[in-house]
Amino acid sequence: MSFRDSTVIIIETGRTVIRAGLGLHDLLKTPTVELTARVGLRRNASMNGTESNGNGKTSSSQDPLASTSRASSLPQNGQQNATVKDYLVGVQLDEALSTDSDIAISWPFADGDVRDWTQAEALWKHVLFTQLQRRRVQNESPVMLTLSPGLSRDTHERIGQIFFERFNVAGLGILERPVGQLYAANSLSGVVVDIGHDKTDITPIYDGFIVHSARTSTSVGVRDCQNYLAYLLRSNQSVMAAISPPEAPLDFETAHSTLLELVSQVWKAGHVKVPSDGETAVVEDEGVTDIAAVIVAGKERALIESGMKKRGMAKASAAEQQRQREIEALDLITVQFREHSLTLGKERHRFCEPLFDPSLLRGIPVTDAMPKSLAEMSLPLQEAVGLSVAQTEVDQRQYIWGGLFVTGDITRHVKGIGIALQSRLAPFIVNAELQTDVQARSIKVLNVPEYFPEYRDTGNGFAAFLGASITAKITFNDSMGKNFVSKADYTSKGPRSVIEMAPALL
Repeated sequence: MSFRDSTVIIIETGRTVIRAGLGLHDLLKTPTVELTARVGLRRNASMNGTESNGNGKTSSSQDPLASTSRASSLPQNGQQNATVKDYLVGVQLDEALSTDSDIAISWPFADGDVRDWTQAEALWKHVLFTQLQRRRVQNESPVMLTLSPGLSRDTHERIGQIFFERFNVAGLGILERPVGQLYAANSLSGVVVDIGHDKTDITPIYDGFIVHSARTSTSVGVRDCQNYLAYLLRSNQSVMAAISPPEAPLDFETAHSTLLELVSQVWKAGHVKVPSDGETAVVEDEGVTDIAAVIVAGKERALIESGMKKRGMAKASAAEQQRQREIEALDLITVQFREHSLTLGKERHRFCEPLFDPSLLRGIPVTDAMPKSLAEMSLPLQEAVGLSVAQTEVDQRQYIWGGLFVTGDITRHVKGIGIALQSRLAPFIVNAELQTDVQARSIKVLNVPEYFPEYRDTGNGFAAFLGASITAKITFNDSMGKNFVSKADYTSKGPRSVIEMAPALL
């Protein structure tokens, strides 16, 4: 059977965020729901400080497939007898936290697996029935669900049980997130580098299938970048004088928390760039403009403004032009933060340095805001990616290197991470002593194509959602396809039908 596009639901489940949307359109839309993937539970005497998941196992029991490098430091608290209704989710949780500090926070997807099934169900239920306003009794919507790669058969079967038996969905398709992310870049082979909050996942993919033996993670993420830049800003005297004046100085942790808020505002406003290794030269304007390309990209206004600026500079005096060049060389910006007007310089462009050199984090004093110990220092991102691809088959590597795709929420606001990583990966493909037909000669950086107009200003941050939307449009419109489980399939075969739908599990 096939479904109407208007009824299809996309749910992207990441380590720390869930995105969702209802309906597929001719121009694929960005998600309408974005939810922090955490739940809250009010503490009570019956918990007795016990941390467990919904299956009676303590939170310390990890899935055997999850390596230590993939485990997250985000908290996990549970109660054996807690029900879905006991957990606070979304706005309800945010409001409760603003008035009550005695709430235990849990991140059920933070390890890349499902830590607690009751908590996972609470999040998915909130998305389906509160955010997307579906009705369980008359649920005609099929769901395309993206999940972390490498989950066990038992996990897939349990997911099928929740969605069919608890949510009464009309159909279910499951897509591994890295595969969907690569689909969004219009490729079947490549290496997906997903920069998350406290982890960075690296996944080589060949011909549409994940090379699971080569998957890895590093324990450096956006949180470390924020802590690093916050620490660097302590050397900016004007910033420190504004947020922690000499007459009323803040203690270390309060000042650091304030600086973290400033850093978050700065990078999310797009004020951070990532220099390449050796800084690649900027291509000069040849004076020829492709008008058709400009219109397709929706950049007419930017082109007009650029032309006016060039004409204005041409009329300026030599002294004015020299002054303009000096200002640009300083690269200063002024941002409004709380009641202050703060000036920041080039130090803001060092935001991503810990990704490429985690040893820089050793100089930062450990506080509650920075819980990682020095023992958890991981490989630089370029080395982790190089070693990951080196674990794939020799004849696959040239195709994998032909699709370097850097994604994650950070790419929505910070440009140039892919190019910066590409420049640092060059030593991993250069081998003068080994020149064969299967050796990679270059590394190609992929991005979400311009022909998805709704995604032009989102970087690669929504790639998993876009890839799931593309997959859903093909899957749920194919009445003869076997790439999803219908309600009839589940009724006749039970949870095993979910396994039969996933080729990677057979």
